[in-house]
Amino acid sequence: MLRNREIQILLTFLLSISVIGTAAGALFVSLPAAGLVLAVSILLISSSMIFTKWRYREIERLSGYLKKISSGDFHLDVRDNYEGELSLLKSDIFKVTRMLSEQGAVLHEDKAKLTNAISDISHQLKTPLTSMIVMADLLRDKGLEDGKRAEFTRNLRLQLERMEWLVSSLLKLSKIDAGTITFKKEKVQVASLILAATDPLLIPMDIKMQQLKINGDEQAAFLGDYKWTAEALINIIKNAIEHTSEGGEISIRFSENALFTEISISDNGKGIPKEDLPYIFRRFYKGENASDESVGIGLAMAYSIITSQHGDIEVKSKPGAGTTFQIKFYKQVI
Repeated sequence: MLRNREIQILLTFLLSISVIGTAAGALFVSLPAAGLVLAVSILLISSSMIFTKWRYREIERLSGYLKKISSGDFHLDVRDNYEGELSLLKSDIFKVTRMLSEQGAVLHEDKAKLTNAISDISHQLKTPLTSMIVMADLLRDKGLEDGKRAEFTRNLRLQLERMEWLVSSLLKLSKIDAGTITFKKEKVQVASLILAATDPLLIPMDIKMQQLKINGDEQAAFLGDYKWTAEALINIIKNAIEHTSEGGEISIRFSENALFTEISISDNGKGIPKEDLPYIFRRFYKGENASDESVGIGLAMAYSIITSQHGDIEVKSKPGAGTTFQIKFYKQVI
């Protein structure tokens, strides 16, 4: 403590005042007065040094606390119930500690999510890549029949298109997760949105001879992003097409009230087993009734798009009786 330059200056200043006061007492008053001044000065200087030493000990404790924080120990608590600048400093340090702890937990969670995502992506890409390598080796055979060559070439193209869709979807999801996408807040007419979402899916429905029924309030609208919401609906409707048998029916209803705008997408397909319902919006999750071509990313993307716009999506399903997705865009988020 005494090596501190500030303490040295303070001690020199106090000793100088003490010497001057004692000398003045001896010269102008009396020797007993000078002795009293000296005694009081010694007590004051001693008290000041004791108090300063205590403050240094507290600061030393805070320094040790910060060293433990830097090593990753966020479970210590230095707060006390006293007033004063040291107590305020302890309280502020504790607040920063809690903030760092929460940020560390978030980073750890993000790291785990990234690891899982990379593992899932690798798994999803491994199958088409292996298939493409095998077909590419077969195509090198000069004696391969023209029919087989055309079949392998078509399969290669299908696998490439699947990989392109997967990579594109993963990039979109990554942008949503990272918060780099700014969703527009524009008035979206639901009738127009439904037409935009169903238009690219009319051919797949026609191939499976499925009926599409659309019914709702033509004036229904909400504030959101037209293009991104259309993409979310495309993924949901596409899921309904895949899980509805030939000749089935897909129904879309929409309405608006004082609280929210609702879009309901129903099918009379095979339905979703009860044990799969809590996980269908999880990335890369494939339920019991999922097709072999399913990757398990469409519903995850739809969920991210809708919830990122402060919307809500729920699913109700009964095996053998179909599935209903209910989407709500609220007028005001509390």
